[in-house]
Amino acid sequence: MIKDIILHLERDPSRDIVRDFAASIAEMFSAHLTGVSFAFAASIPNYIAPNFPASSLADLFAESETAARGAIDRFEIAIKRSALSAEPRLVLHTEFGPPKAFSEMARCFDLSIIMQSDDDNGIDNSALIEATLFDSGRPIIVVPYIQRDGVKLDRIMCCWDGSRAAVRAINDALPLLRKANAVELFIVENEKTARESISGGIEIGKHLARHDIKVELETTPAADIDVANTILSHVADCSASWLVMGGYGHSRLREFILGGATLGMLATMTVPVFMSH
Repeated sequence: MIKDIILHLERDPSRDIVRDFAASIAEMFSAHLTGVSFAFAASIPNYIAPNFPASSLADLFAESETAARGAIDRFEIAIKRSALSAEPRLVLHTEFGPPKAFSEMARCFDLSIIMQSDDDNGIDNSALIEATLFDSGRPIIVVPYIQRDGVKLDRIMCCWDGSRAAVRAINDALPLLRKANAVELFIVENEKTARESISGGIEIGKHLARHDIKVELETTPAADIDVANTILSHVADCSASWLVMGGYGHSRLREFILGGATLGMLATMTVPVFMSH
């Protein structure tokens, strides 16, 4: 069950769709929603602080706090329009920065929601997403910055490669899968997956059927280095409104060097992505 959700609030008002998206999920499951806003990352290191005039530091912190409080104010106004159970949390200072603080908070929630980075506008949530995915022990939803609507569960596409992360993601997503109009199990066939993933896909399909979830099985051949593009292409072809996948099937180092499906998806996602590790 999804009864307790934590949301990373965006300080830029143009990205408040993630707040509305999170609220729509909370309403769907009658869940409590906690919106967290961070003023600034951490203390300025001692070796850097002497190079900053005190007035500049004060102005920097004041500007950051104003933006964080603005996100809290907008959250409270939006929540008042509904009967949603919700609370804001303003964090003015963290010793090690928002990624660590947020991921530790997320351990006491059923689900975390964070918006995708937007490199064109200088917004980088990658460290926050990775820390929450790896360190919270909970699933995470990453909302694309192009998102314009609340939650839709017309068709959920689940990526399957037989890995531990894929199993974890699909089972964590059961509350969503039960509410979906259609669920598809999508397998990218290559030298790593091949026959084992297909047989495992049939078995996980039987498992989901016992949860009263009817699954369609689809397979597509593609090279290992082109998995993300293949997934995104199929998302468009089948008009999926949601994607479920395991996060970081490879080691993080290998993903960083070679790219990998997780990094590829986080960079080019077009629909909300439910991830577990």
